Amino acid sequence: MFKKALVLLSFCVMALPVTAQPWVQSEAEQDGQVNSVAFAPDGRTVASGTTGSIIGLWDVHSGREKGWLRGHLGIISSVAFSPDSKTLASASFDKSIKLWDVVDGKELRTLHGHSMEVGVVVFSPNGKMLASASRDKTARLWNVATGATLRSLPKQRYSVCAVAFSPDSNIIATADNTIKLWEVSTGQELRTLAIQPKVVQSLAFSPNGKLLASGGYDKTIKLWDVATGKELRSLLGVSNAVSSVAFSPDGKLIAGDSGRDAIKLWDVATGKELRTLIGHTHWVTSVAFSPDGNTLASGSADGTIKLWNVSTGAILLTIPVGIESAKH
Repeated sequence: MFKKALVLLSFCVMALPVTAQPWVQSEAEQDGQVNSVAFAPDGRTVASGTTGSIIGLWDVHSGREKGWLRGHLGIISSVAFSPDSKTLASASFDKSIKLWDVVDGKELRTLHGHSMEVGVVVFSPNGKMLASASRDKTARLWNVATGATLRSLPKQRYSVCAVAFSPDSNIIATADNTIKLWEVSTGQELRTLAIQPKVVQSLAFSPNGKLLASGGYDKTIKLWDVATGKELRSLLGVSNAVSSVAFSPDGKLIAGDSGRDAIKLWDVATGKELRTLIGHTHWVTSVAFSPDGNTLASGSADGTIKLWNVSTGAILLTIPVGIESAKH
């Protein structure tokens, strides 16, 4: 395992030497950093995963704590809600995935299978499957009801850093430095979209399933045609490695982190930058739209979640998530 002092904001740049890590933090700072945020589909709750191995549930309207989920033995790298908002999945550097009952906070089951840290977990839109990505260079598909592994996709050259389901749950996209599309039912590779010069850290399908967005360590956000595999455009204005990208529910906007503490919104149809959201004081690690598309949640190494008005760019709420909060 890597020492906590070398923990980075991105799951996939952990292998870089210390001299290449400009955002390495102290142990105290790392304990409070937010690595992942997720909006519940019912719009009432935001979940956070922290470096301190604790998951927080937060009321969207008041910012008040709704509960803490404890059980992982390592950094929480990713959190995701089921489509019915009743279950939360979490991925951890302890090599496991856990499923939680959102209402009572009870752990439902633990999924084992990866041999190294798990960096990403996502629910399929139909709620029947989970997909996970790991430093063991594999992506796995899981049966939510039983916790059984449905299949492990072929091993890639590098750590698999990103994974996403298509809206119909029939295709899964994965990325190390290569973006690939796979057929969920067979595990067969459908096509390779690109071999990038550096690691791809985030993937997101558009709501209609026609586009795939990718963000990576090469300081780009790109849009791809899923049917043809061709790159449609690269969004302008990105000034640093991209950890997270997300489409708005109507598919008209895309959000991504850009720069040390900035988030940008772009028009999907034109690629035009619409606005920059400034307010965090450290690296932004994760972004997620609310179900109605009016609010954007962001998590940061500054130990906070911020909720933003998408139309105006104004901060609606700041939620302090730092590990000290969880001790009370």
